[in-house]
Amino acid sequence: MSEKSANTEKKPAKSEAAAGRTKSAKAPAARPARTPVRIDVLKTYKLFVGGKFPRSESGRVYEVTDSQGNWLANAPQSSRKDARDAVVAARKAFSGWSGATAYNRGQILYRIAEMLEGRREQFTSEIAAAEGLSAAAASAQFDAAVDRWVWYAGWSDKVTQVAGGANPVAGPFFNLSTPEPTGVVAVLAPQESSFLGLASVLAPVIVTGNTAVLVPSEKAPLPALSLSEVLATSDLPGGVVNVLSGRTREVGATLAAHQDVNAMDLTGAASDAELAKELEVAAADNLKRVRRPDAAADGDWSGDPGISRLLAFLETKTVWHPIGV
Repeated sequence: MSEKSANTEKKPAKSEAAAGRTKSAKAPAARPARTPVRIDVLKTYKLFVGGKFPRSESGRVYEVTDSQGNWLANAPQSSRKDARDAVVAARKAFSGWSGATAYNRGQILYRIAEMLEGRREQFTSEIAAAEGLSAAAASAQFDAAVDRWVWYAGWSDKVTQVAGGANPVAGPFFNLSTPEPTGVVAVLAPQESSFLGLASVLAPVIVTGNTAVLVPSEKAPLPALSLSEVLATSDLPGGVVNVLSGRTREVGATLAAHQDVNAMDLTGAASDAELAKELEVAAADNLKRVRRPDAAADGDWSGDPGISRLLAFLETKTVWHPIGV
């Protein structure tokens, strides 16, 4: 055996521990686990027509921002076709709604108030963002709106006693006058009061038996579109209220010229005298009953609403009946 071979055989082998240390030193460090990033599910606001939630027929939307100009959502921008569809739905619902008992209509309005109470946080947040209010002020607006629904619900079976009655006549007859709903009413909601003002113009229209096509505030439509979700689950028949967000001038002009709309509330055009005049002229084509904007009466929505709006879209039916001898 050579000297080289002997030296090779005498080299001690590495211990298992040393080999393990070598392998450990070469192993890559474990990577920290990644925390998954959750993407928020943003709400898709839709129209409310005939008890359903369609997108605008045109596919158009427009940006809604808060009082600081920050993006809130995309709202559907209604077209003339959407307005016509809403009128068809309102007309279809009119006979059943106007034929319901006043007590039943009052119950449904009260149910709307109940449902709203369960979504206080959502509506308070939307009102605050839409109108630039503090949380406390938005909560006060919400409370007042819910109370307004309850207030009008209580009038459902009392307005007939105020607006109707027996008339004295010279002759052997009974002469009785009773109020009846006008029909389909197009309602332009206030631009500045996105929820309390909206409740103040919508509730008196439907509690008296009319059906409504509502055009909410153009710049702050989100509370009205969320209200649609409450209406859909509060026993209100489909088509009694239809909500069309979008450009007030565009949608309002279509409704003013529509031959199957019986009346129109122009409150939402209060800040644009030219638009209000144009809509009133268009409404005269089929002798619509029109409620003009009233800056004095519509400036403070937190005040006593009175009964003028209850009577605005009622017609009086007078019946003569001979007295039996």
